[in-house]
Amino acid sequence: MVAVSEDRAAIAKEFGEAVNMTAGELEEWLETDESKAVGQKDGGGESTGHESGRRIVRLLRAKKSELTDDDYAHMRKVLGYIHRHLAQRPSGDVRNTKWRYSLMNWGHDPLK
Repeated sequence: MVAVSEDRAAIAKEFGEAVNMTAGELEEWLETDESKAVGQKDGGGESTGHESGRRIVRLLRAKKSELTDDDYAHMRKVLGYIHRHLAQRPSGDVRNTKWRYSLMNWGHDPLK
């Protein structure tokens, strides 16, 4: 749950900067085999990142007035993942790497 003292506007602003894929781009990406092949799967068939990507699409399309504390908590989770993952960037061309594909599931294309 997002602490009351936290500024929703600041979270939304940082989320908007970190998530650099549009809802349409992310939705299209999530349908690819590459998207479905990466990430940790919790017993079922869908990875945590893939499930998060579907939620990010909903967040990007939602009106700010419709967002809940849980939505802002998820935005913070997304920000944490993106920042941690960017710090682990492999050397060389990352165009066709699981590292990039995983980030894209969370709404961030490092090549943009």
